[in-house]
Amino acid sequence: MSEETTGTDTGTEDAVLLFVGGPLDGRVEIREARHGEPLPTITHVHLHGGPKVVHRYDLTPLSPQAGVYHLRTAGDPDRSLAD
Repeated sequence: MSEETTGTDTGTEDAVLLFVGGPLDGRVEIREARHGEPLPTITHVHLHGGPKVVHRYDLTPLSPQAGVYHLRTAGDPDRSLAD
């Protein structure tokens, strides 16, 4: 999973993040406040003997300290799956 911290804004409370769909389905992560706000999109790249497999997850905030990352699907007209 790749993440980049942008800016220096940091919250005061950790965020609880749930992943729905794809290879990260069911994963719960705690993002420490020192890392700033959760990213709007996370890219998960799976490397194995064959070609790389890329999945993108888009954040749906539930509150300032909680959110759900949903797997981006090919049928989503508002988002591109291009690398």
